Amino acid sequence: MKMELIQPFINAADAVLSQGLKSPMVVGNLAMEREAYRRKGVAAVVQLTGDIEGRVIFDLAPKTAAEVASHFAGTELPETDDLVREAVCELANQVIGNAVATLNDQGFHFRVHPPELHTSDDGPTSTEDTEALVLCFETASGNVFMNIALRYAHKAAAAGA
Repeated sequence: MKMELIQPFINAADAVLSQGLKSPMVVGNLAMEREAYRRKGVAAVVQLTGDIEGRVIFDLAPKTAAEVASHFAGTELPETDDLVREAVCELANQVIGNAVATLNDQGFHFRVHPPELHTSDDGPTSTEDTEALVLCFETASGNVFMNIALRYAHKAAAAGA
């Protein structure tokens, strides 16, 4: 996986989390993963198609998701509130939107699909040509995990998109 594809997502997550939570955050562990993704809590998946294809998963432990959602909503929310799941999808929207703007400026063309809640325990697996990079963003509200599996689309696939 090329860092030129990943860096816009890291920068966008840093900006969105730091601003949204009004506190600094640190990029913790980085790991490459080939196994099936295992959800940690409340997770949103965003699919990308076009010049770049793949998916990005944002995953937060239930307590962290509730704290992040409470910051965004400006009021205390319980872990079971539907707004918590919606806030994780909105977080995904904001980060992906910022990263997409950067990648569009670099000349990439692709479609971003709306975030979907990832509800199964097992998630998508990486393929031979698409490894997943797992990043942990350490915030005052808890850890936010971003699992990125992107690759350059084959010319035939890109022509059909």
